[in-house]
Amino acid sequence: MPTALALTTALALVLSGCGAAATEPGRDAAPRASASPGAESGRNGALRAAVRRLAAQGDAPGAAVLIRREGGGTRYLASGVANVRTGRRIHRNDHFRAGSLTKTVIAAVTLRLAAQGRLGLDDTVEEHLPGLVRGHGNDGRTITIRQLLNQTSGLFDYTADPVLARQLSAAADRTRTPASLVRTAVAHRPYFAPGATWRYSNTNYVLLGMVIQRVTGRSYATEARRDVLAPLRLHGTSFPGTRTALPDPHGRAYTRDGGAGDGGARRDVTDLNPSSAGAAGELISTLDDLTRLLPGLLRGKVVPRPELRQMRNTSASDGRYGMGLFPVPLACGVTLWGHNGEINGSYALAVTTPDGRHSLAYRLNSTAASGLTAETSLLEAEFCPRRRSPPDSSYSGMMSGAPSRAASAVRSSGWRWDSRSASTRFS
Repeated sequence: MPTALALTTALALVLSGCGAAATEPGRDAAPRASASPGAESGRNGALRAAVRRLAAQGDAPGAAVLIRREGGGTRYLASGVANVRTGRRIHRNDHFRAGSLTKTVIAAVTLRLAAQGRLGLDDTVEEHLPGLVRGHGNDGRTITIRQLLNQTSGLFDYTADPVLARQLSAAADRTRTPASLVRTAVAHRPYFAPGATWRYSNTNYVLLGMVIQRVTGRSYATEARRDVLAPLRLHGTSFPGTRTALPDPHGRAYTRDGGAGDGGARRDVTDLNPSSAGAAGELISTLDDLTRLLPGLLRGKVVPRPELRQMRNTSASDGRYGMGLFPVPLACGVTLWGHNGEINGSYALAVTTPDGRHSLAYRLNSTAASGLTAETSLLEAEFCPRRRSPPDSSYSGMMSGAPSRAASAVRSSGWRWDSRSASTRFS
């Protein structure tokens, strides 16, 4: 599903222009007892190649990946630069916008409230937000919290509204309220009747943020900091609200006028008011934090086990999406769990094994297209040690069984403002 995983983890040391290995003093993983030096060298070579290809395929100045393994420390790899003007390298502790990885946190907060009996997954939206979802065939009385979480509500994705897209392109620093985003969505007819099928819509998670505030009397950001970020010690992760600047340290974020590969000028889009993403995509994080988020979650440190099973239940989406998580099946039979995210100038992916003992996050400092074949190579190089992905970028066999389902999930996750086509969407 994900395609650029190796780039979302910031590296302590970066690869040189000639592709030499980069390691971080004191933080590298010790060689596994079961791996021969030759096998380990081959794995690292495949990882380095995948990171370079991720930057190239994503038209990104730089890419970075962090890998964390229980008992084995961490490995950090990077390629390219964080700032095209100064030549500054990508640092492992750089902050960046994580887009739709926000949904993983929001789902965890919602399910904690369900475990506490403060809301029910079969409560309707109307019960918590009376009168908000009405008109043009939309009816909050027929949509449940469960359907918001697993993306089966049928609600129109507000980021696909062309008028809003033009407004966002013209004024990226303008503040938007969650209610205004929902009103934009319900001005359109729903995609389908609630529960009829599955379709990714950012409107669902904006509504969940509003439900959290109505139930608790506190913002979703406050609840997330207390119930998810603090317990998992994610000190580099934050909800910026309307703040346009990234916390230090950070590099720059870029997009290409005319699209990647079209020869347009590269624009710096680092400063951004993320209120139009809100509970669907405003999160700022680091590679270190993203490699802790998923393992902590899947080990039951935040969400109780019964609700955690709900997060990984993909039956409503034909295997594509759970609740703030999606499965990533690889060709070697390994299935990872995680989420990706895209917002102006940034793409990130975080995944982990089901036991939470082996995780990876990578990032690109560009508005990247999803479906990067190098992402597959990266994941297979790390999680399928006996399977070597071909080194050329033509390899596209990401997984056995259901490549189309995985690809569709990736295309559906990630926040992007695409000023080139005056559209605002997740991809």
